[in-house]
Amino acid sequence: MTQISYQTRRSQIETYFDRNAVQAWARLTSDAPVGRVRATVRAGRDRMRSTLLSWLPENMHGMRLLDAGCGTGAMAVEAAHRGAAVLAIDLSPTLVNLARERQPIIRSGGSIDFRYGDMLDPALGDFDFVVGMDSVIHYEATDAVRVLAGLAQRTRAAMLFTYAPSSPALEIFRAVGKLFPRGDRSPAIVPVAEKKMHRLLRYETQLADWNIGRTQRIASSFYTSQALELIRQ
Repeated sequence: MTQISYQTRRSQIETYFDRNAVQAWARLTSDAPVGRVRATVRAGRDRMRSTLLSWLPENMHGMRLLDAGCGTGAMAVEAAHRGAAVLAIDLSPTLVNLARERQPIIRSGGSIDFRYGDMLDPALGDFDFVVGMDSVIHYEATDAVRVLAGLAQRTRAAMLFTYAPSSPALEIFRAVGKLFPRGDRSPAIVPVAEKKMHRLLRYETQLADWNIGRTQRIASSFYTSQALELIRQ
């Protein structure tokens, strides 16, 4: 991993979500009315979350799950309701505090430990499953794969993550986004072709004992994301 590139990107993402986008993100991830564009993003994220959850066991008692890039905690809550011991981490302390405020009572025997910090911190321990929904889409593909390779060293069963699939429409959105003043922009999403992503995963030596499993694209107007499952052999 290019450490400078990764650390710089982490800092940009933390700044954006913790300082510039908190109110918008809080509204997007609630039941509050939103505009047409954000409504399509909300619908797409809901479908993506349901897809990733459908790839996890229904009964997760005795299992530990890392929600990498937990945001306001919707994924973590659903996994905890299935009995999982969830460690939910995000770069933004403000979003993590919002997730704590929204956390419902978990009666299934599951639990959630919300934290802010680096999902690659080895002090977080080992996990049965790792889920990263839209948490590596702002990194270059090579850095994203190396993030996954680092997480794989502490994961026993499977990793589920999403990336931005390259498409003409997404490239247009990126080009338009560059027209806005820098202070108004979110960290750019980095699209990658599906074949390239699969190739990078197969050639990453630290993922030699992992197989590519299910994949599913979710497209909802202004939201497009590709889910991918990595399974330990």
